[in-house]
Amino acid sequence: RDGACAAGGKKRGGPRRRALAEARGVPLVLLYLLGLRALVQVSQRQLLSRPGRGGARDFSALRARRYLDDITAIGPRTVGSPENEIHTVNYLIEQIKAIEVESTDAHRIFVDIQRPTGSFSIDFLGGFTSYYANITNIVVKLEPRNGAEHAVLSNCHFDSVPNTPGASDDAVSCSVMLEILNTLSKSSESLQHAVIFLFNGAEENILQASHGFITQHEWAKSIRAFINLEAAGVGGKELVFQTGPENPWLVQAYVFAAEHPFASVVAQEVFQSGIIPADTDFRIYRDFGNVPGIDLAFIENGYIYHTEYDTSDRILTDSIQRAGDNILAVLKYLATSDRLAKSFEYRHGNVVFFDILGLLVLAYPARVGTIMNYIIAAIAALYLSKKVLQPKTRGKSTLNNLKKFSTAFGLTLLSWISALVTVFIVAVFISLIGRSLSWYTHFYVSVSLYGTAATAKLIFVHTLAKKFFYKNMNEQYLGDVFFDASLMVWSIALAILTQIGLCSAFVCTLWVVFPLITKLMIHNEFRQKGATMRFVMMYMLGMFVPYLYLMYLSWTVFEMFTPIMGRSGSEIPPDVVLAGLIVAITVILSSYFINFVYLVKSTKMTLVTLTTVFVVTLLLVCSGIFFPYSSDSINPKPKRVFLQHTSRRFHDLDGNLVKSDSGIWINGFDYNGISHITPHVPEINDTIRTQCEERAPFCGLPWILPVHFMFRKNWYLPVPEILPTSPVLFKVLAKELMPWNSVRLNFEVSGPSHMSLYIRPHEGSTLSTWSLGDGRPVASIGGDYFVFYSHGLQATAWHFWIELTASEEHTDGIVSLAIAAHYFFGKDQKSPQLYALLERLPDWVFSSGWSSTYDLFVF
Repeated sequence: RDGACAAGGKKRGGPRRRALAEARGVPLVLLYLLGLRALVQVSQRQLLSRPGRGGARDFSALRARRYLDDITAIGPRTVGSPENEIHTVNYLIEQIKAIEVESTDAHRIFVDIQRPTGSFSIDFLGGFTSYYANITNIVVKLEPRNGAEHAVLSNCHFDSVPNTPGASDDAVSCSVMLEILNTLSKSSESLQHAVIFLFNGAEENILQASHGFITQHEWAKSIRAFINLEAAGVGGKELVFQTGPENPWLVQAYVFAAEHPFASVVAQEVFQSGIIPADTDFRIYRDFGNVPGIDLAFIENGYIYHTEYDTSDRILTDSIQRAGDNILAVLKYLATSDRLAKSFEYRHGNVVFFDILGLLVLAYPARVGTIMNYIIAAIAALYLSKKVLQPKTRGKSTLNNLKKFSTAFGLTLLSWISALVTVFIVAVFISLIGRSLSWYTHFYVSVSLYGTAATAKLIFVHTLAKKFFYKNMNEQYLGDVFFDASLMVWSIALAILTQIGLCSAFVCTLWVVFPLITKLMIHNEFRQKGATMRFVMMYMLGMFVPYLYLMYLSWTVFEMFTPIMGRSGSEIPPDVVLAGLIVAITVILSSYFINFVYLVKSTKMTLVTLTTVFVVTLLLVCSGIFFPYSSDSINPKPKRVFLQHTSRRFHDLDGNLVKSDSGIWINGFDYNGISHITPHVPEINDTIRTQCEERAPFCGLPWILPVHFMFRKNWYLPVPEILPTSPVLFKVLAKELMPWNSVRLNFEVSGPSHMSLYIRPHEGSTLSTWSLGDGRPVASIGGDYFVFYSHGLQATAWHFWIELTASEEHTDGIVSLAIAAHYFFGKDQKSPQLYALLERLPDWVFSSGWSSTYDLFVF
């Protein structure tokens, strides 16, 4: 009957009903995607509070919360401050001793306070060298009564960045570890291996304490695996975003033991690509300890990460319970595993892993995934080859069919490129008119602006092709061809990603397997015009798995990346980055639905609706109605600004002071700079933009980290000079002539707990070696050398030497060396002028301020 209706159109009402069904095709797709998004959102909320498998919980989130409240009540815990080195240390020791008293006879507890001094180089943030002295580690070993040869490490850090309480980063992790120690110590069940809990006191100083532990502590030699607890947001679910290297048995341990799994190899490969400006102690244990491990981090609400809003009350008890259940279960599993003792024997390749809505984790060896991916790509290629080379459509030759398929493939790629270019143009325009980050507080704005533009452009390109290029051609045949074109794109992507060794290729596997199975199951529906709605429902059901997983993955990606755009520096246009992400998601989502453009009667209403939403949103964004930042007490999204009251002094080769000034150096941490602040504080405007001091290392500014390439826009407001009570004392102890035209300069430096050393060899001279790191100088981006220095509560003067080789005599010296001091706490932290300026900033600004000095010398 359907065939008769399709052939002759004689059935009463048939063409009208069919036209109505076809007209609803595209809206049905949009409703389908919105439904999947709602399902993901509901699942995220439900899984956070889902009880553990075991029913009665051993881990007490309420007790862990009391630890958290006590630690954050101490205040900001900067390395070298009494809050970090005395108060927090005393509190942790007190709690550990109380736990030890109540432990059972099945275990022994040992506590050690380590104060390491050391140095290392790292390629993070463009490359620099770190030197630390007398920093603090609290190390606790829980082992069976008869001792243990091997151990698993659990790591957190109790220090925080300046001016923040650091509840999520990382006091909550230390609180969770305290409660896990309490739970394990009270168990009558003996462990097979030891569990070492490292409460490290200098992670925010770029991973110094973990380096001091893994390279110097005697217990470090027994560690066979580790779990690192971190944060990139405030609460929520903790994501496993790094594992290994290699050692797939560790992922299997997490899969087996974790009660609320949340893990993604996609997050691992994105993080390790370096596009996120962050790093964790995982790197130290991997690179300097050669130990495999698991890296977990809270990722929700990154807007208030490293701000004054990172308080304990913002972390849900459910989040603490969830993290405690997971980490306790995994630690117990590892501490009783036979594999831990021989972990290096199980080091055989990477592993593909991903969770499904937090219900379970799928994990398999990457080599198995490689074989599977190639087989799937080959099956898809055979299917497509048969379709092209053996056409079943009457009157279609192989050559004609190949031409039609190639055209569809080209049009698919053209529509994607066209959508990307269009949206990029819009994003650049928004950035140029000063409306960047309009979506920062209102994320739906980005979807209404860039998502609608991308979708409309995709549909428009194919609508034009259908109307002019494929005029009077069979709709079902076109839908079939464009489905196959999308399948071809994904098959090629699957083969390429597998070839370059990315475990994330499993996403492409989903987008080849399920569509291909769906097509084979309902291939007859493509040719039955009267069964359009039936086809749509069956088609959507077959696509449910890949589309649901993509929605789930997209949720995680945007949850991580959107807040990062507010602290990614002044050089990267965040609208362009977010627009690119939205286009990528839109393109993927449209892959197997773009053929609906050729199946439905008309796309006019869909295009009009999308265009209207885009135009209205664009006009509203241009008008400035969407203010980027928010001071909402429940859900703040602040603008980050760093201010330093800086005094600078520049000396020549003879030691004469040739230039000095003092001012408040201002850095806006996002692309908007200070444009939104100027109306509130008029003197902070573009007339005080400071230029780079070209002859001075790092532009003559006191960078605490070598991130100058991310913040090229700087403002310098002149104010009176500061006179810190503990100024930097810089001495040249000796100048030695070495073989091969080399000169060794020996220095002594004393000053506050945080200092930065900048070295720039002059033209014709080379920094060949030094006493720092492994002896090989590591240059930062731009060619200067950067050394980050910190010390604990007390430390002796810092002694180091550098050796330079010069090809000839230089009348203007062979090296410029500068030292910057940073006063993060105490009475020297904020001057009256800095206090006064901070008070005038609007309440939607998170301002982190301190005093600093910069002294330049030439030798």
